Amino acid sequence: MNRDALMNYLDELLQPAKFQDYCPNGLQVEGRAELCRVITGVTASQALLDAAVARAADAVIVHHGYFWKGEDGRVTGIRKARLSTLLGHDINLIAYHLPLDAHPELGNNAQLAALLDWQAEGRFGAQDIGWLGRPGVEEPLAALVTRVTRQLGRPPLVIGDMARSIRRVAWCSGGAQGYFEQAIALGVDLYLSGEISEQTVHLARESGVAYLAAGHHATERGGVKALAAHLSQHCGLDCQFVEIDNPV
Repeated sequence: MNRDALMNYLDELLQPAKFQDYCPNGLQVEGRAELCRVITGVTASQALLDAAVARAADAVIVHHGYFWKGEDGRVTGIRKARLSTLLGHDINLIAYHLPLDAHPELGNNAQLAALLDWQAEGRFGAQDIGWLGRPGVEEPLAALVTRVTRQLGRPPLVIGDMARSIRRVAWCSGGAQGYFEQAIALGVDLYLSGEISEQTVHLARESGVAYLAAGHHATERGGVKALAAHLSQHCGLDCQFVEIDNPV
């Protein structure tokens, strides 16, 4: 597949122009024009790039790419090593950040809902990134924590009463603890995100709304995994998700 054709397809699918983001979405580092083999991953770390080289990939598609706002723009050290790997092997780097959180089917939040059997009923937060809904089965927090642990492959950090019945939930993947107060105001019993901050603990204790910090990486695997499957099915590419373990 031609790279420009893939970029047009991805831009149509993920609609990056709708978002005000912290990084450029789309093609970040240009490589070869013709693509046969593609890998996806959460973050464009050196380990993922090395995996791309080992698999003779033509492109890497990630959720966390490069050139974030406020970063030092100098090409030295780790940044030089990463870019040298991409440019030296003529590999394209493609990244979609907020568009891959928000997509109604392939996005991280949509994939979390499918994984945990939660029914989405609405959106909230800046650019409608946060999701609101109900669990498929009303259950105590302890049972829901067991479900999250099983589905994400790691136990979340939990602040809340394990006996509390969970009827309404809100969630947003990654580092979205800043939306917790909005979730509380919406009357939910539980909010799930990837990360937690010191002040978030006090908000959970004082509001009574349970908070699950299930891991930034763990809550953002779903989008790039779903995108790999989608591209394999619809674009005729050999596209595979590569897991680079990250405990955070």
